[in-house]
Amino acid sequence: MDDRLFRNAMGKFSTGVTVITTEFENAPHGMTANAFMSVSLDPKLIVVSIGHKARFLEKIKTTQRFAVNILSENQKEYSMKFAGQLKDDLEIKFETLDGLPVLPGALAQISCEVVSEHVEGDHTLFIGKVLDIKLEEGNPLLFFSGQYHQLAEVEVISS
Repeated sequence: MDDRLFRNAMGKFSTGVTVITTEFENAPHGMTANAFMSVSLDPKLIVVSIGHKARFLEKIKTTQRFAVNILSENQKEYSMKFAGQLKDDLEIKFETLDGLPVLPGALAQISCEVVSEHVEGDHTLFIGKVLDIKLEEGNPLLFFSGQYHQLAEVEVISS
């Protein structure tokens, strides 16, 4: 199967956009990811998937802690910065949650400690135990078919 066909098929699933952050060598680091999901309510667990070519991989392996920042619709620049798509420096004044750097204004900030790692194909899945959560109101930034999108209300016509 062609890699492009696979990527195009996976792009047909719309996702939210997150930035995964950690503190490494006394500095905040992050990467954009849409491979994130909840795993369990009891205990509260989530999973993030990090590609083996990502420089961020070793940072999580070393720190064993990370935060998930679920981006709001007006935070496209954060997504692009942490995906390496912005050439100019976007200055970020990080907040902290449970000692981890988090992005101000994110719809959700979720701090975690790694409880297990699973190498699958060209990615490592990190299962994180949720330590703390902070929520904000707003609409999510969405990603579909390789492009950013926003929510739109769908009018339901009753018959």
